[in-house]
Amino acid sequence: MIATEVALDAVPDDLFADQPFQLTAAWWRCVLTAGLPTDGMARFLQADDADRPAGLLPLLATPNDLTSLVTPYSCLFQPILAPGADPFAVGQAFGRACAAHATLRLDALDPDWPAWPGLLAGLAAAGWRAAWFDSFGNWHDAAPHGWDAYLDARSGPLRTTIRRKLPRAERDPALHFTAARAPAEVAAALADYDQVYARSWKPAEPYPAFNATLLVAALACGRLRMGVLRHDTTPIAAQYWIVDPQPHGGATATVLKLAHDEAAKALSPGTVLTAWMIRALLAEGVTTLDFGRGDDPYKQLWVNRRRQRKGLILARLWRWRGAVALARQALGGWQRRWKDRIQTGIDNS
Repeated sequence: MIATEVALDAVPDDLFADQPFQLTAAWWRCVLTAGLPTDGMARFLQADDADRPAGLLPLLATPNDLTSLVTPYSCLFQPILAPGADPFAVGQAFGRACAAHATLRLDALDPDWPAWPGLLAGLAAAGWRAAWFDSFGNWHDAAPHGWDAYLDARSGPLRTTIRRKLPRAERDPALHFTAARAPAEVAAALADYDQVYARSWKPAEPYPAFNATLLVAALACGRLRMGVLRHDTTPIAAQYWIVDPQPHGGATATVLKLAHDEAAKALSPGTVLTAWMIRALLAEGVTTLDFGRGDDPYKQLWVNRRRQRKGLILARLWRWRGAVALARQALGGWQRRWKDRIQTGIDNS
């Protein structure tokens, strides 16, 4: 099996079948259009087995580094494997194709993905050594039993707030909920989102055109769910979710962006809109809620489970940059464990 660089448009569509949106050609087209650093170039390595695609590894090459093709918006990354493909052979092919580099960094990974042992063994056979590191926390939860059961499982203060403020907001003639479905509605909702974001607590977007590009692509795939809350004609909260149907039924909804106007805080616009969106998502059959990247405290109010997304440093030890990268990673891990041990001793004293 060999891996060669291909154009994204040359990758067969069926290789992306049953993948979450962030592991599809539509997502990576958004990244190519509006999510690349100025000094970066995307590379798509396709492993072929008897002239049939067996796997795809999207990468980002910069002058000094080779990394996975992830963005500040990426919640999950992993190589794509064709059904029945041998992870060992695919990993070895990818490893050989990247042999000119001393290091390769992969980020936003699910460490429990069943294909990792085989892929890493194949990469090791091609001369790569690997070290895991923590990437970011991901808060999520199953919600298979509908809105009432979901709400009953929330904390007392949040449950009380929702049960008091959501019905009140729906009766208030000055407040208007809008679900954007058609292209013109999404365009208007995006303008509202930008207006709300500018008045929120959030920092400036690292890639300002990415949201608009992504919304168009997700809408075309039927994956977009976008909501806006307005007070009279002024938007005070906006957010959008991506819905990924699951192969065996149900769906996962991931919120990628949300914001509310701090000046409207008395109306709890962020809480009210999030509750309204989640209720609508559960009504359409969503069974898992995902709050994306990071450990922001508010996420723990809406979902109960945390998992650690990981990263991998892959290095070729006989190249000095590779040896230094692994040594630095090992030293950093030792320092973190030592600090945790000291802190545990302080907490127990």
